Amino acid sequence: MRYIFKPARGYVFTKHTVGKLERGETEISLDLGRSTTRVEVKNENVILPDGSKIGLSRLREVVKRRDRAYFLEEGGEDIFEVSLSTSQRYYKLMVVAPDTAPTLEISGIHMHRIKDVTPLEDTLEKVKLADIRRGHRVLDICTGLGYTAIYSMKRGASSIVTVEKDPYVLEIARYNPWSRELANERIEIVLADASEYIRELRDEFFDRVIHDPPRFALAGELYSLVFYRELYRVLKKKGVLFHYTGAPGVKKGLKFQAGVAARLKYAGFSRIKTIKDFAVIAYKTA
Repeated sequence: MRYIFKPARGYVFTKHTVGKLERGETEISLDLGRSTTRVEVKNENVILPDGSKIGLSRLREVVKRRDRAYFLEEGGEDIFEVSLSTSQRYYKLMVVAPDTAPTLEISGIHMHRIKDVTPLEDTLEKVKLADIRRGHRVLDICTGLGYTAIYSMKRGASSIVTVEKDPYVLEIARYNPWSRELANERIEIVLADASEYIRELRDEFFDRVIHDPPRFALAGELYSLVFYRELYRVLKKKGVLFHYTGAPGVKKGLKFQAGVAARLKYAGFSRIKTIKDFAVIAYKTA
């Protein structure tokens, strides 16, 4: 099912932002570092660009966690933490550093690398290794916050099909300023199970595939030989697959990446490159 992405309109506050306001600074970012804007602080009220206001005391009361993002809808009065809770999972937009792209955390698991790297740097490395070029058609598996789809577009991809199984992930993305460009005609978001949806795609249609799945324990089907054969089928000749793997089981001596590489070879990929504890890149040369 095609998903129409509609970014929420409003302002994002963090502990860092509120600290600046308390120090009397009026040039601040209200979109996690994408831009700066001037606000006015008058009688302990912050006057926002749309003319609405929110009290500093209210911000101090709500914006308590340094690693959380808080959203105030444009023209609204209610500020809330960007998070969701279901009977099975807990989702939150996690701030990893001031004024940069956040990550998504699902039940304690981060959807980007955050040790010694920001989510934005993580994304830029992935699309670079995927060798996205102008005019490419890209298949992006597991949309998440949409960063790999967006930066594939910025590198010149003519069209991106990005597949996400979890609607709650896309709901969180609506409140993330760094996800807003998912609402672009060059990006098609499909709400579906990628292991099933891929069977509907045409043979040799995509120039590049970015496969950034959850850990194996949560989505083993996306690491299977059956799925890898489908990835091979939809890639054009001379196509490239970037497959994020991470390093599960390394401390226990498991050779997870070697298993991934072996299955990709069985699936038909003839040239395979492993980047230790990070990713496997596979090429369709025939």
